[in-house]
Amino acid sequence: MTQAISRPDKVRTAVDIGGTFTDVFIQRGDGEILTAKYPTQTNPIEGVLAGMKQAGVSWQDVEFFSHGTTIATNALITRKFPKIALVTTEGFRDVIEIRRGDRESWDPYQEVAPPFVARRNRLTVSERVGYDGTVLEPLDEAGAREVARILRRRGIETVAVCFINSFTNPAHEVRMAEILSEELPGVAITTSSDVLPEIFEYERFSTTVANAALVPIIGPYARTLEGRLAENGYDNDVLLLHSGGGVMTPSMAEKYGARLAASGIAAGAIASRHIARQCGYENSIGFDMGGTSTDVSLTDNGVLGTTNTWSVEFGYPICFPSIEVLTIGAGGGSIAWLDDAGSLRNGPQSAGSEPGPACYGASELATNTDANLVLGTVGKKLAGGVKELDEKRAHAAIEKIAAPLGLEVEAAAQSIIKVANANMADAIRLISIRKGHDPRDFALVGFGGAGPLHAAYLGKDLGIPTVIIPPHPGVTSAMGCMLVDIQHDITKMYLADTADADLAHLADSFTELQEEGRARLEAEHVAPEDMAFEYYLDMRYLGQWRAIAVPVTMPLTNLDDVVATFHATHLKEHNFSAEDTGVEIYRISVRAIGLTPRADAVPAELIDPVGFNPEPVEVRDVLFPDEVARVQTPVYDRSTLPAGAVISGPCIVDQLDSTTVVPPQTTATVDEWGNLILTTAQ
Repeated sequence: MTQAISRPDKVRTAVDIGGTFTDVFIQRGDGEILTAKYPTQTNPIEGVLAGMKQAGVSWQDVEFFSHGTTIATNALITRKFPKIALVTTEGFRDVIEIRRGDRESWDPYQEVAPPFVARRNRLTVSERVGYDGTVLEPLDEAGAREVARILRRRGIETVAVCFINSFTNPAHEVRMAEILSEELPGVAITTSSDVLPEIFEYERFSTTVANAALVPIIGPYARTLEGRLAENGYDNDVLLLHSGGGVMTPSMAEKYGARLAASGIAAGAIASRHIARQCGYENSIGFDMGGTSTDVSLTDNGVLGTTNTWSVEFGYPICFPSIEVLTIGAGGGSIAWLDDAGSLRNGPQSAGSEPGPACYGASELATNTDANLVLGTVGKKLAGGVKELDEKRAHAAIEKIAAPLGLEVEAAAQSIIKVANANMADAIRLISIRKGHDPRDFALVGFGGAGPLHAAYLGKDLGIPTVIIPPHPGVTSAMGCMLVDIQHDITKMYLADTADADLAHLADSFTELQEEGRARLEAEHVAPEDMAFEYYLDMRYLGQWRAIAVPVTMPLTNLDDVVATFHATHLKEHNFSAEDTGVEIYRISVRAIGLTPRADAVPAELIDPVGFNPEPVEVRDVLFPDEVARVQTPVYDRSTLPAGAVISGPCIVDQLDSTTVVPPQTTATVDEWGNLILTTAQ
């Protein structure tokens, strides 16, 4: 893969598969954008192909394809993965069940979900490695082969090998994997020393088990996708977005499937940062509301928040680096319901794409989409006419909510939207105020199929002065897949006091990780001139439990500046620093990057807004959530609003992939990049 400039006759394509729609974003070499939305299929590959067909683009004309998928996330949520086993050191069989002893809530009767591996399939082998890598007890190879025979009789399809202290010396895990491969041909083998060579055994075991569960799913999926696209004429790399904000090829996804467990979520965060920076905002909050969930991310001074510990299901962490995204069950398909006390709730249950909201025709459950349809903020057709909405069914569904509350149907619809907005505003507070950020210092980027319907109200509730609606909000996450490079994060434990660290040895360790990263990039056909490497020291105060990643430059001549950066970062994140306390290195990491080609957007020339009066495609009665009566509201086709156009609310801006609500006392301006900039009179 080279950093070549896109050919004018070729296109770059990105596809993001969500819970309701499969989104397609296509950029031609001359900068023209094409989009498509297609209902997500049971076999997601069929949705990818159908979406491209809908866009009218041939695979033979595609020079770049990047893909965000929820297949790994869904597999962990539903626990629909192959029969899995864990092989570990004698005495450590129950590490993944004991966990950290914490709970998701204060309810003592609420149990944490059982581990991914049943206890009968967690087998042990005699071996022991010391904390310093010394072999204290050799691997019992006869016992290892007996374990393999047991797993064969049980029809095990994938195995996680997790030995204690293997992060310091992986020899026993490597040999165990060799024995399993000999005895169990065709069975996927994952070792913790390869996946996450770090000290904390529970997090290491949990990540390795998740990876083992997903590899037999992700590998065939990626290879099948690669084959289907090749059959249709695509002859370049298939790139899969992973949680860290980079992409990987199918060959790497076959080894590190758990990295895709937050694939689609990361894409939206990347896109929101790009859009905000394009508009001149280094501080931004990404608000991605789709059909099933809402994902919120935060960019501070141009840097997306990241985390090294996250989970799809509470109690089972995945410790690959990931963009930090807060997800709640609030989407267009979120179901409105009454709790035992008769109070109105919204989500997290979702009608999904099947059966979908009541207005889709196959359900009687009231959702946010039904409420918006009744209020008039959504028209009777979605996705350019792909979905026709039944207003009578929506009205009947909401009536079931309204009657017990003693409300009229319209008032109930307003309440449903207000509860949804309150839930999403709370999520934004959690990712901003809870971490010491004032949301009023940020721009809000609202996208997703349903995000622009609600973004202006969230901005008003939170005091955020600027709300940005991207040109193609419903496929913005797909666009995010196009903005990333191949990326691998490689780590190694390295415990040392910064006061007496051996810089030469530290540099050699960085070189070792860099060469591993280089080998991975070469395996993905990245040209040497397109390789880049970033270096990090994870540091902490002596006696601390958690560390902070601090970037470093090579060659490493001293640690004084690095330690100073650590103190400043600690002060910012935790509101205190202890400069008189010793600092130690906990871990080193290298980010290996393979640069992918870019096609730059071209800004449009701004018109003079004076005298510009766009013609609405229709005028309809709309009851806005904060108003007491319906208002005659113009509906504009977004494609008729040129750069520089200014429109005043109340109005609605409609387009193929989403609908933007511009409430009363709000102004929308189209900038040179095609974004709608909403500002509300405070």
